[in-house]
Amino acid sequence: MKKYASDNIAELAGVSRATVSRVINGYPHVKLEVRERVQAIIAETGFTPNMIARSLASDRSGVIGLVIPNSPNVVFTDPYFPTLIQGITQATNRLKLTLSLFLLETTTDEQRTIRSLLNTGLLEGAIITADRREDSFVPRFAQSGLPFVLIGRPETNAALTYIDCDNVGGGYMATEHLIKLGRRRIAMVAANDNTAGDDRVIGYRQALQDYGCQDSVDMLAYGNFSLQSGYDAMKVILRSQPDAVFVASDTMALGALRAIREAGLRVPEDIALVGFDDFPPALQAEPALTTIRQPVEQLGAIAVEKLYNLQTMSEPSGSHTHVRWTFAPAVSVPQDIRWGRVYEGFSEQADVVIPLSLALARGLDKGQKVLHSYKHFAADGGTA
Repeated sequence: MKKYASDNIAELAGVSRATVSRVINGYPHVKLEVRERVQAIIAETGFTPNMIARSLASDRSGVIGLVIPNSPNVVFTDPYFPTLIQGITQATNRLKLTLSLFLLETTTDEQRTIRSLLNTGLLEGAIITADRREDSFVPRFAQSGLPFVLIGRPETNAALTYIDCDNVGGGYMATEHLIKLGRRRIAMVAANDNTAGDDRVIGYRQALQDYGCQDSVDMLAYGNFSLQSGYDAMKVILRSQPDAVFVASDTMALGALRAIREAGLRVPEDIALVGFDDFPPALQAEPALTTIRQPVEQLGAIAVEKLYNLQTMSEPSGSHTHVRWTFAPAVSVPQDIRWGRVYEGFSEQADVVIPLSLALARGLDKGQKVLHSYKHFAADGGTA
């Protein structure tokens, strides 16, 4: 089979090589008849453009970067990141973009990688996962003019473009569920690695206050979203004899579950337990973990779409979107089927406007646009 080059396409179509390049790269100032003729020749010949040459000619690489300020060990063992990357990858494939992953484990990694990303012109945009360390390099992205989107609320600059889960609302909902079960000494295993952890604590404390429950410093211990830190924090909290605990991530909740059992206590009879994430490992616990579902895969996909909109100037910079949680308690089904969860699912309408009353209760802006989610029922068989 003959291999065609852009010169051959130009000759067959009776146009210049520059015109072929403009058609391939989607430039608007090409006559419709000429565009259709070139596209027909390309289809007939099976011509595939040289992507390197195309990027040089068009000054566009089609590459976006996913920047995660964390170590490979964390990224490839914590269920959050693979789920997030899955959503991002699906969206980049749909938009015909190429995804590059950059992990910043140390300050040296950060300095070298960020300098390279901003100076080489490799990327058309970037998605950055929020972290306490973000302040050391996010301003450099902002100054560079490169479009970027944060996943997670930034700590100091809310004018940046970001997408986030309603972590205040999720923390409130988890705590409220435990209160409605009749629990009153409710502890929390928290994390302060990012604003998501901070906001879940705010929701927890707000629910305690609203329902007149004790908010004691002895009932709050911090981990770092890891299994071991959940175990260690739970051992500290057990000294205060709680009857329930809200844990800020499923991974930490599994560590907390182990600590509770080692203390000779039963879950949920002696201590009820609610996690946050609803990742697959939560189903493998015994009993299955009652948890708050965070739509991480959707967060990733929407981040790509927002970045694409910034690149095409169809959305203003500084915009932000909250994606709301759904409650996903463990559901008992016949053992010959499996443990599972039941929820009614998400609306595809991302432009549902949140009412003022709910905005105030959940710490969101009036009129905040959210990805709406349906409430569903709880059932027996979980840890709370």
